[in-house]
Amino acid sequence: MSSTFRKGFLATTVVSMLAGAVSAQDGRSPVEPKSLPLPDQKVEEVKPNVEQIDETKFRIGKITFDKKTREIRVPTRVNMVDGLLEFLLVHQNGKVHESLLVTDASATNLNLAFTLLRYKPSRELYALTADTGGLSNEFPEVDAETKRAARVDIDVEWKDQGKERRASANEWIQHAVKGDAMPAGPWVYGGSEFFDGKFVPESSGDLVAIFITNAALINYPGADNQDDNVWLPYPKRVPAEGTHVTLVFKPAKQTEIEPKK
Repeated sequence: MSSTFRKGFLATTVVSMLAGAVSAQDGRSPVEPKSLPLPDQKVEEVKPNVEQIDETKFRIGKITFDKKTREIRVPTRVNMVDGLLEFLLVHQNGKVHESLLVTDASATNLNLAFTLLRYKPSRELYALTADTGGLSNEFPEVDAETKRAARVDIDVEWKDQGKERRASANEWIQHAVKGDAMPAGPWVYGGSEFFDGKFVPESSGDLVAIFITNAALINYPGADNQDDNVWLPYPKRVPAEGTHVTLVFKPAKQTEIEPKK
């Protein structure tokens, strides 16, 4: 690992740890998921170890990332080809009955990759806590620079009859009422939350959410992101269940979010 990148790694890791400590102390709780992993599910402690692959590429556990292109690559597999979706991606020990893709990659490692590549978490989609202890209808004010730095595009890569294919993940998700694919546009990296000293996505398995939740690392910001009855795997576009798919996160080309309709 280069000395420059190593210094950046150490600095951003410290910042991330401090941010986690603040979040854990402020008493905020994430959106309570409608369904959870089993109560006796074992959550193993994750100890990130950054391994250099070549001049620009690095690996953290199952995840690889490129400091030049700022792409993050996560190994996944197709989990559903029909049925209602609330997530694009969850951990394999999470809410697999409502996610298009599943992975065995760590949420902590994924968040660290975003941090090392200088993506800024924007909390604009995370509802603030109400005086009663639940979530309010109010959201944090976030500056424009942070919003831009939090926008990511998500692609899917897979093999089709021996040929490498790549498409926007949005094209694999269909609106049940309109019949169209999810509109093109960025997703928002929010960084999720710490609760009782624990990183929430590591316990819940929530990684990339379509139905918005404070627990997920990344959320879909477009219309109907609070409706759990409208999103489906797009027929004939999503390959067979079990197909290996690489999910690719990259800086968004379009930083503006389409107005909700």
